[in-house]
This record gives sequence, structure tokens and C-alpha cells, in this order.
Amino acid sequence: MREMISMIVVLTLLASVSGGLLAAVKSGTEVRIEEQILQFQKAPAIESLFTDVTNDPLKERFNLETEGGTLQMFPGKLQDGSKAVAFETSGKGGYGGDIGLMVAINLDSDQLVGARVTTHAETPGLGSRAKDDLTFVSQFNNKPVDTNLALKADNGSIDAMSGATVTSRAVTRAAIQAQELYSQLKPEILKQIQ
Repeated sequence: MREMISMIVVLTLLASVSGGLLAAVKSGTEVRIEEQILQFQKAPAIESLFTDVTNDPLKERFNLETEGGTLQMFPGKLQDGSKAVAFETSGKGGYGGDIGLMVAINLDSDQLVGARVTTHAETPGLGSRAKDDLTFVSQFNNKPVDTNLALKADNGSIDAMSGATVTSRAVTRAAIQAQELYSQLKPEILKQIQ
């Protein structure tokens, strides 16, 4: 009996130490991981969407609270004097999992500036074209926010990528989610952008 109690104490002690070490590593690397995601996933998409801004959207970013959590917003002041905002959404149901989509919207005209895939785990050469080949995502450029951004097969306005309908559908789900979030958050966004 005494041996069993000592084993339980030792196991409890080991589990506590291991849990504490894991928590320390997580908190110690959390900021670095966030910086890496910003630098290598979000920044290239933002730079591709905001080619003619007079400010630095990465430095002026801010967070807004939504029902689903915190949403990071990247404001852009366009050369023509109009204001835009970019933010990332996620499309459920891609072939390899969720697909991250950075969407930029002009706040003055309520039109999509464009969209870029940020993250995916899709099949190379098929679904991965959503990120690599801009032909598909360029269909979102300059569309009014109230446009039906579903696939044409689903009575929308977007052509699917040949051989990658599942991926195409996940990207359009992310774009539709961006439309919904923009409609809900536009007053808050306007308060944040001067």
C-alpha cells in the first residue's frame, strides 16, 4: 500500500513539473510565434492587397472583439484618399482542412479590394493553386460587398478552380464570412480608423 501511495505521489509530481514546463515554453514562445505568423503569412497577403497605401497597415493594426474571438484588423489609406481594411477569415471544409483568407475591403465604396489565401493544407498542384495562382482569387477584386460570393455552381458569382471544387468552396465560405463580419463590424472599424 505504501509503495502505491509513493508511486502516486511521484507520478503527480512528475505530471505537475511537466505541465509547468510546457506552460512556460508556451508562454515563452507565444509572442515569437505570433510575430512569425504575421511576418510570413499575413504580411505577404497584405502587401499584395495594399500595393498603393500611404501608411503601414502592419504597424497600425488593431484588434476588434467578435462573437468568435478577437479579429486583427489592418487599416490601409489608399493613394486616392479612400480608406480600406484587411482582415483574415477562415473557410471551413477545404480538402485538407480550413483555409485562411485575407480580405481587403474599401470602407468608402464598400467594395472588396481583393482577397489572398494565407494558409492551407490542400493538395499540391490542385487546391494549393488557390494561393499560388492568383487567377482564382482575383475574381474577388472590386466586387461590391453585397455580391453573392458563392460559387457559380451554388448560384453565386465565382468560378471554381478546375479540379479543386472543394477548395474553391472553402475559399468562398471564407469570403462570405468576411462579408458578414464586415457588415457587423463596420461602425467599430470606422471608429478605429482616423
